[in-house]
Amino acid sequence: MATTEIREINRKVQQESLFVQDLKKELARVIVGQEDLVERLLIGLLGDGHILLEGVPGLAKTLTVKTLAQAIEADFSRIQFTPDLLPADLTGTQIFSPKDGTFTVRKGPLFANLILADEINRAPAKVQSALLEAMQERQVTIADQTYKLPELFLVLATQNPIEQEGTYPLPEAQIDRFMLKLKVTYPKKEEERLILERMALDKPPTVAKSVTPEQILSARRVVGDIYVDEKIKSYVIDLVFATREPESYRLDKLKPLIGYGASPRATIFLTLAAKALAFLNGRGYVTPEDVKHIGMDVLRHRILVSYEAEAENVTSEEIVRTIFESVEVP
Repeated sequence: MATTEIREINRKVQQESLFVQDLKKELARVIVGQEDLVERLLIGLLGDGHILLEGVPGLAKTLTVKTLAQAIEADFSRIQFTPDLLPADLTGTQIFSPKDGTFTVRKGPLFANLILADEINRAPAKVQSALLEAMQERQVTIADQTYKLPELFLVLATQNPIEQEGTYPLPEAQIDRFMLKLKVTYPKKEEERLILERMALDKPPTVAKSVTPEQILSARRVVGDIYVDEKIKSYVIDLVFATREPESYRLDKLKPLIGYGASPRATIFLTLAAKALAFLNGRGYVTPEDVKHIGMDVLRHRILVSYEAEAENVTSEEIVRTIFESVEVP
């Protein structure tokens, strides 16, 4: 790509990304710390990728997602997943009218822009199947009719890693549909004091709507134009292939630890997430640092460790770290 074209993309990025700082300021009025979490939520929003949040209760996972939805002039639905949930509770259903003998469709909470799927692993397989159709196909089937979902549609799911009673492991096919899996950690001591002071008020702080769905969709189009050099593309492919064929990258010790490597979605999502990160940083091109910065969140849930790795207490995160340390950076 010519230098003039990259300059033009840079100009577009700087123009379109003006809303990012305003949005971050609004979120910071409610959310204390969690800068990485906020950044990655924006990456999912701009990269058109669903996000899975994992963390113990009380770490503001739900609050952060709700606050993001409030800062965007978009429809928001919160669905509390429970073992007795039915697919119709998500998608909607047909209602019979005795008066005129016809059926009318009552659309469910999935027909919104931002969906908070709280404790997603508590719902049974049929519900997950309905959600999977919405996530992948961007459509919902009610009876024999198919309905398109809004163009701006994002699933932000939470799960609690502690309680396993009454939970259903998510199918690998569904986990692979999430662009990012984020581990939410405890706040620092000074952040916890600020949380105490802020949330102990009679009226907790609120956010003002500062972004429209049209701005997000316009920004997504610019993100799609961000330049990715051939060397960066090769780097991304090498990282993903190192999860499948570690011995080809002089990582023979990882071979017995990996049951299954990352799918081609990892290659796509790693590139898209890096482009979205470049956009947030006001750049019209992707650097290797963008790929490394977001790589863990894209790959940690796509590597299935072997029984041998489990026996040795080796996690997928340790494997990802080793791969990033070993694969040559362009």
